[in-house]
Amino acid sequence: MGGLDTEIGLVSTSVLIEAAHFDAMSVARASRRHQLSSEASRRFERGIDAAAQLAAATRAVELLAELGGATVETAYTVVDESTPREPIVIRASHAASVAGVDYPEGTSERWLRAVGCAVETDGDLLRVTPPTWRPDVTDPNDLAEEIIRFEGYENIPSIRPSGSGRGLTSGQRLRRAVGRVLADTGFNEVLSYPFTAERDLDGLQLAADDPRRASLRLANPLSEEEPLLRTTLLPGLFKALARNVGRGLTDVALFETGLVYLPVPGATRAPILPVDRGPGAEELALIDAALPEQPRRVGVVVTGAAERAGWWGEGRAATWADAVQAARDVARVAGVDLEVEADTRAPWHPGRCAALYVGVEGERVLVGHAGELHPRVVKAFGLPERTAAAEIDLDAVERARSDAPAPTVSTYPVATQDVALVVDASVPVGRISEALAEGAGPLLESVRLFDVYTGEQVGEGRKSVAFALRFRAEDRTLTAEEAGAARDAAVALATERTGAVLRG
Repeated sequence: MGGLDTEIGLVSTSVLIEAAHFDAMSVARASRRHQLSSEASRRFERGIDAAAQLAAATRAVELLAELGGATVETAYTVVDESTPREPIVIRASHAASVAGVDYPEGTSERWLRAVGCAVETDGDLLRVTPPTWRPDVTDPNDLAEEIIRFEGYENIPSIRPSGSGRGLTSGQRLRRAVGRVLADTGFNEVLSYPFTAERDLDGLQLAADDPRRASLRLANPLSEEEPLLRTTLLPGLFKALARNVGRGLTDVALFETGLVYLPVPGATRAPILPVDRGPGAEELALIDAALPEQPRRVGVVVTGAAERAGWWGEGRAATWADAVQAARDVARVAGVDLEVEADTRAPWHPGRCAALYVGVEGERVLVGHAGELHPRVVKAFGLPERTAAAEIDLDAVERARSDAPAPTVSTYPVATQDVALVVDASVPVGRISEALAEGAGPLLESVRLFDVYTGEQVGEGRKSVAFALRFRAEDRTLTAEEAGAARDAAVALATERTGAVLRG
């Protein structure tokens, strides 16, 4: 590292011994800039004794004379441009206040002298000059640490906090409920690094103007291959899925809950603040203004068999519907109504992608997407065919929550009416279900889709959808006429809004 022309060789006869002291910050900065790390650089950047050079050089000369037969010249040069260390002013009781223990008088002075400090007393104040071999001692808290260490950390009592917590917040309860319901339905939780790369965004087939491409670049990333903060959970989930599939696991369902980082347009850099004081209100405002938005999301990815084959049956392969159902489960435990509509958005297949909506303060808000991944995305990440995924903005789902009254449980029997409607194949089932629910009126307890049929009997470009409508009154047993009238009203509104025809 620069000593090729000055190193000692077999013909060297005259040797000059030099011992120098270098600034720790300069050595650390230069070592990282040039990516050269040596034994000397590691020692200097951690701080060494600034007064040890003469003794070190003298000892080296003595060893050369003793072991190598060298002839020592009597002349030597010492250049000392160091400045004396400024004393640190500390109260004698400072260590006791930090530890929360009453130390006897004179304890601080005694232990500080034991570690080599020069101590001058002035009443309750101590003027402490650390020794040259302790460059790490720079402030009163460093001195307090030395005193407490000698007194023994085991002598500091453990005191339980007097205040009691208020329990989990609503957001924490929601996140735990989401994790439980996904785990109960067969998903395994993973934790991915929040870092990504341009190639991951290319693999998602994102357009050049897609907002998810506007990501923050780290100044000092853990890996130069992933220097960006993620704007979506999907790349991390896809990599975890590919890793599991590569190790022989063919039936995999994963989920992750975490933050994404969305840059704020026009944001400035956060100021670098000193460490000898707390930040002021203006400084905190500047820091907050520089931070990106950090919404919390939940993502799922599933491939292989959703239900394994065995003596109980043939099993079932995972499809886009499993990703949509995972989103429905998240909305269900959150207590919000989720609307599902067909949509087109990368990285999902154009014909098998669903947009997910909830109502927030009377407005319809998009909270995520679910469906089957595009074949190009599957190929880019090395995933199995027909892999499905979903990503949901959990913060938006939480904002859609409201205090729901406890349901009234009726003791009267239920009246069930089945409805089969024929509609155009492009009509979403959700629109039909909403129309049936609105048209049925207050007697409707639930509406459930139980069959979808396409074939020659309903015609090309058409589909038959069958729903089970449950009616119940709180104060009486419904008659067949009342249930039939409610059913007819539901079908009439569905016909008006979607063009449905009652199947005979």
